[in-house]
Amino acid sequence: MQDAQHIDPEAAAAAEAERRKSLPPAALRALEEAEARKAAADADGMPTELGGRIKGLEPVRYGDWEKKGLAIDF
Repeated sequence: MQDAQHIDPEAAAAAEAERRKSLPPAALRALEEAEARKAAADADGMPTELGGRIKGLEPVRYGDWEKKGLAIDF
């Protein structure tokens, strides 16, 4: 098995194209719709949080909250 850092992008694209050839039309439409939704979401960007943390790591993602020197594990 190859390391994720050493995967050839061209080979991966060729493998994906070959895999898509074997999919039924409904699956291809679903993939196209998903790609369109992802592109639209990426274009919008993340909404700004009102009253949220200004700087530092996101506490929900990293598992603890620190404010005014107190750390609380979820």
